[in-house]
Amino acid sequence: ARDVYEKLHESGVRLEAKGFAAGFRVEHPQTVINDIQYGREWGPTVVTGKSNTDQINHDYFTAFDKQEEPHDGKLPVPSYRLATDKAYDGNHSRGVYSFCMCPGGQIVPASTDPEEVCVNGMSFSKRDSLWANSALVVTVSPDDEVLEKYKQEHGVLAGIAFQRDMEKRASKFGGGNLTVPVQRLTDFVRGTVSSTVPSSSYRLGVKSAPCHEIYPEPMTRALCDAVSNHFEKFMPGFLNEEALLHGVETRTSSPVRVVRDSETLQAIGIHNLFPAGEGAGFAGGIVSAAVDGLVVGEAILDALYEGKEKTSQWRTTSKSVGFNY
Repeated sequence: ARDVYEKLHESGVRLEAKGFAAGFRVEHPQTVINDIQYGREWGPTVVTGKSNTDQINHDYFTAFDKQEEPHDGKLPVPSYRLATDKAYDGNHSRGVYSFCMCPGGQIVPASTDPEEVCVNGMSFSKRDSLWANSALVVTVSPDDEVLEKYKQEHGVLAGIAFQRDMEKRASKFGGGNLTVPVQRLTDFVRGTVSSTVPSSSYRLGVKSAPCHEIYPEPMTRALCDAVSNHFEKFMPGFLNEEALLHGVETRTSSPVRVVRDSETLQAIGIHNLFPAGEGAGFAGGIVSAAVDGLVVGEAILDALYEGKEKTSQWRTTSKSVGFNY
């Protein structure tokens, strides 16, 4: 949608910068997450129905010297959520959090340009792959210091320029052809390139690279602090040699909002354009985007049937149903 923002800006539609988050996608063997979340006693009871995955999980737990009494239960594949607003970036605290966690999933390409690399994650319904992945992202505010040089050239579209730049850097570090730069999470924290890397679910190829050099230093410091001093305390074992960072995940939400009239919900600067949902900057996920769509749908009906009887049931407020950073 980047070209859409640019065309709207050129056409005089009012835009405003909004907060967003950017970082990486981290992947662990699902067995490690099973162990962390369920422990040695119940971890062996995770069942996906896929024989190879279940056998690997069984072998992982039977490798330990001390064996717990086996259970007959069947537990679902576990997930996790991590967040802190106290990640120190060298000057002040930032928010760092996991996002779109995909148990038994895989990492997939989300690039829209062959010279840029951006990744996302997904799970099939059975959640039966060998890996668990999640975004690990750092918040970036509209007046953030890391955006200063982009503001000078791109103004309100600075966040988009920043995203594009990080994706181009990731592509360069990966060597092109949508190969993803990767680094063990432990090496990222240490600031060293990984001499070897574990297997990855990303199917287009990975390459060991200094992922700690992709983002501006304040963001890298904040992510390192969050992982080492917060997330590892919440989930001992999360900072694991088998955890692999994949670069980059930049598109957690739009860095731009299409400003709309508080009464009509139409875009300011053009008639009969109704911005709605996440891409327009009014939501922070699937549910809030759907609710915003209901609200805007009622506004469209109001505009179409102006002067006639209105049957609005949903539009009780003109405010955004999403969130801000």
